[in-house]
Amino acid sequence: MTAALELFSKRDAEDVSIDDVASAAGASRALVYHYFGGKQELYVAALKSAAEQLESRLRPQEHGRPLDELASGLRRYFDFVEEHAAGFAALLRGGPANRAGEIGEIVDGVRRRLFRMIQKQMRVDDPSPVLRTTLRSWIASVETAGLDWLEHRDIERPTLEKMLVDHMIALLGVAANYDEDVRRLFELLVQEQIA
Repeated sequence: MTAALELFSKRDAEDVSIDDVASAAGASRALVYHYFGGKQELYVAALKSAAEQLESRLRPQEHGRPLDELASGLRRYFDFVEEHAAGFAALLRGGPANRAGEIGEIVDGVRRRLFRMIQKQMRVDDPSPVLRTTLRSWIASVETAGLDWLEHRDIERPTLEKMLVDHMIALLGVAANYDEDVRRLFELLVQEQIA
C-alpha cells in the first residue's frame, strides 16, 4: 500500500499502472491483481488507508480549552502530513478532477468527520449557516496549507500551526459580525484564552 500511495501522490491515478505499483512494491503484477482486482480498486484502497490513518490521528485526545484542543489537533494533523506525505498528498491531490463516486466520498468523509470534531471541540451542537461556512473554509485552508508546506517547507511547522489557530480566531471574529451565535462563541473562546 505504501508504494501505491507514493506513486499516486506524485502522479495522477490515470498515469499509474499496475506494473508501476508492482515494480515499486517489489511484487508481481499478478499478486497486485489478486489482492486489489485492478488499478481503481487499488487506488480506492490506498486512499481509504490514508484517510483512516489521518482520522486516527485527529481523534480528540484532550478535554481542555477549545483553542488549545484545536492547536493540539493541528500538531497531530501536521505530524501525519510530515510522516505520511505520500498518503496526505494522494488523499487531497491525487486522482481525477471530478471527485465523484467512491473517491469523492472518501475525501468528503474525512472532511465531514473533521468538521464534526471541530464542532465538538467548539462545544457547538447545531452550527448556524455562518459558523458552518466558517469552519468549512478553515478546513480548506488547513488542507491547502498542508499541501503548500509539503511542497515548499519554508515555514517552520510550529509557526504554521500557530498561524492556522490565529486564522481560525480571525475567521470567527469576522463571522461574529454576521451571526449572534458566532459572536457569543467568539467572545467565549477569547475569554477562555485570556483566563
